[in-house]
Amino acid sequence: MLAGTLIENTATATYTSGSSGGTVTSNKVTVKVDELLDVAVATLSTTPSSASSAPAVLTYSVTNAGNGPEAFNLVANPQVSGNAFDGTVTAIVLDSNDNGVYDAGVDQVLTSGAATPALSPDGALKVFVLVTLPAGASDAQTSQVRLVASAVTGTGTPGSSFSGQGEGGGDAVVGLTTASANSLASLVASLANVALTKSAVIVDQFGTAKPVPGATVTYTIAANVTGSGSAEGLHIVDAIPAGTTYVPGSLKLDASALTDAADTDAGVGGTSGIDVALGTIAGGSTRTVNFAVTIN
Repeated sequence: MLAGTLIENTATATYTSGSSGGTVTSNKVTVKVDELLDVAVATLSTTPSSASSAPAVLTYSVTNAGNGPEAFNLVANPQVSGNAFDGTVTAIVLDSNDNGVYDAGVDQVLTSGAATPALSPDGALKVFVLVTLPAGASDAQTSQVRLVASAVTGTGTPGSSFSGQGEGGGDAVVGLTTASANSLASLVASLANVALTKSAVIVDQFGTAKPVPGATVTYTIAANVTGSGSAEGLHIVDAIPAGTTYVPGSLKLDASALTDAADTDAGVGGTSGIDVALGTIAGGSTRTVNFAVTIN
C-alpha cells in the first residue's frame, strides 16, 4: 500500500436487552501507512561491454522497491576483487529518453554528489556508467564495475526508521534491502597492436638483382594489426633513403596505385618520402604499402 495512505476503521456492535436493543459504533481509528525504503539494482549489460579508445558503456536498472517516492544516491566502484584491471569511471548518466542507448549530449550526466530524481513506487530508470581503460590494460582482459544505489532518506538495518521523513509525514522504515542494493557489470579491453615488416626487391638494368647504380629497389611495408580492437588513425610513413631517388607513380596500397599528390586518395609520395593514411584497421587485418626508388 502506498505510503501516506490512511487506513480508517470503525467498529459496530448490535445488542438486545430485554425487549429492546440497539446498535452502537466505536470511535474511528486511523492508521497512516509508513514509507518503506527498498531498492533493487540489476545489470542490463548481459555481455561485457567493449572499451577501447572510447569508454565502455555499462547499463544498469535502478528500481524503487518501496511504497513511496524516493530518490537514490548512485556510486560506481571500479575496484572489484578479481579484476584484471580497474577502469576509470568518467560519468554516471541517466537514460533521459528511456531508449536504453547512451546518447551523448541528450542523456543527463549526474554531477558529483547529485541524486537521481525521485522515483515513484515500482518506478525504474536506466543508468549508464562510462568507464575508460587504464594505462597498461591488455587486449581481452576483463573487469567489473559495481553500481550501488542507496535511498537518499537513509539506509540501515531492516526495521530501523527515520521519524517523520516518510511520505505524508509518517516515518520512513528501512526494508529488507537495507535501502541499498548493488549489481555488477563487466567490460572487456578491446585493443589492437601493429607490427611493421619491411622488405625489398632489387632489379638492375642487367636483369639481375644487384644493388648497382641505376637499379630499382621496390620496398614493401606490411602493417599487421592484431587483437580484438582496431588501430585508429594508422599512418605508414617512410623517408626516401639517402643515395636514392623516388620513382614517381610507384606508390601503391594493397596493389592499388596511389597518386603522389596530396589529393583524395590515401597516399602522398615524393622526394622526401611517402605517407599513406590507412585510417581505422580492425585486428586480424594486414595492409601493404609499396613504393620504389632508384640507386643514384
